[in-house]
Amino acid sequence: TQEQTRRNFLSNTTAIAALGALTSGCALSDVTSSTITDNAITHAEHLAGIRFTSSEREQMMRTIQEQQSILNKRIAQGEISNSVSPATIFNPRIPGKPLQLCTSSGNIIGNLPKAGPCPRANEELAFAPVWKLCQWLKKREITSEQLTRLSLQRLKKFDKTLHCVISYTKSTALKQARQADRELDAGNWRGPLHGIPWGAKDIIDTEGDKTTWGAAPYKERVSSKNAHVTNKLKDAGAVLVAKLAVGALAYGDVWFGGTCKNPFDTTEGSSGSSAGPASATAAGLVPFTIGSETYGSIISPCMRCGATGLRPTFGRVARSGVMALCWSLDKIGPICRSVLDTAIVLDAMNGAFPDDPASVDEPFYFNPKQNAKGIRLGFDPALFEGPTKHHDLAALQAAKEAGATLVETTVPKMDNSILLIPLFVEAAAAFEELTRSNKDDLLVWQDDDAWPNTFRQSWLIPAIEYIQADRLRRVLMEKMHVWMNGDFDAFLTPSFSDLLLTTNGTGHPALVLRTGMEGTKPHGTTLIGRLFDEGTLCRLGMAIESKLNVSNIRPTVNT
Repeated sequence: TQEQTRRNFLSNTTAIAALGALTSGCALSDVTSSTITDNAITHAEHLAGIRFTSSEREQMMRTIQEQQSILNKRIAQGEISNSVSPATIFNPRIPGKPLQLCTSSGNIIGNLPKAGPCPRANEELAFAPVWKLCQWLKKREITSEQLTRLSLQRLKKFDKTLHCVISYTKSTALKQARQADRELDAGNWRGPLHGIPWGAKDIIDTEGDKTTWGAAPYKERVSSKNAHVTNKLKDAGAVLVAKLAVGALAYGDVWFGGTCKNPFDTTEGSSGSSAGPASATAAGLVPFTIGSETYGSIISPCMRCGATGLRPTFGRVARSGVMALCWSLDKIGPICRSVLDTAIVLDAMNGAFPDDPASVDEPFYFNPKQNAKGIRLGFDPALFEGPTKHHDLAALQAAKEAGATLVETTVPKMDNSILLIPLFVEAAAAFEELTRSNKDDLLVWQDDDAWPNTFRQSWLIPAIEYIQADRLRRVLMEKMHVWMNGDFDAFLTPSFSDLLLTTNGTGHPALVLRTGMEGTKPHGTTLIGRLFDEGTLCRLGMAIESKLNVSNIRPTVNT
């Protein structure tokens, strides 16, 4: 799991330190007022894994004040807003190397499968996919207000058990729903999301509403304007009904109101950090939700809750107005109950926005009528181990039966643990003030693996090591480029293989979908695609989903 990976890394890695950060958690003025001694530098050497001579230390003590003065001037400027991104911008593309798309044409509009008759039972409507709901709405067989009230009702009923809602947006939702109905009655159809209710992970700003980041220090925080993705979905006619649980500061499933639960087993958490979106979607409380991923935060909760999640290529969806955790890793993606739904939602969110300098405009090619025939699907037999491997192998076989060509390959040998350094450093920088002010003590989760401890020790990572990690990240990106653009078009893997960390670091897209049931609990498998080739993942995912026929199994949640 994500937590286990971090724990292993932290326990096996030598502690490293920046000399100027030996008193992390204190105001910088306290550091500069102290005398740096030979003994202090010696201790810093041990932490940083480097050795200086006595004369070198003596020289450093004569000049270190200038460095401290620069840092002191920076801190005197005050807190840096979470919305300010670094001047350096991560780009997953390898310079001089063109994109190689397996799916290079196709669009969703006009190519949806027929929805069939509209059910009347609320339970059936609650679990109906977006691609059916949108057709029934367009034909006026149901109304947006009807669906919106149903979502609000189910959220309030089941949240008592699932703890998946942080706040409701009822008044705004009903206004949006009524407007959608008026437009649809007049024949003004905005697209497949017109009139569809949705829920936002509570790191996504919505004007005038609380956006708490799931963390006690920010539980009274109110958004001053909409995030870009909020506006995109509003323009598409979607109806926001709730802000959903997020593990505090986008890690885990514990927030200031409790632990968000897995609807298939309410004795366990839903995993995170897109905890509420995955839980609410899988439980049929809302047709679709929006989550985010830095390292597993879409894949992990979808895997546990049996939802379908699409983590787009880094930069495809602009993140303006979404809490920044790691500027070079954060991605925004849809969480749904079918592969086709994720494609519909991604299509609506796709595109760049100036406030997110890492965002890009790349077309999203996908036609639901295309199938998996001819797609070369890579797999590594060495990855299929453990008690649930039969589900992953079943997904592989399903793809083959759908017409994909299976290609046996070997994942390149890569030490990807270095990719955690940018995550740790950027996250600690994003929440510097939380650590300096000791307000990190207010976070509910305080274990060794929780953010407060990680933020503190990340102050002891030298800037040089951060730069070296970025350089080695480039090496990994180049290795992945060669491998992913070779003998296969997409790759199938168990969701928690080492490729989870690697592909988050390199920016590759991933689709997680339910591929089996282990007793009463769902199991998910992940498809990894080439950069900006999400259409191929959706073609494969739809084919696998259809063959296995397990995505419609519903949880039973007691209230």
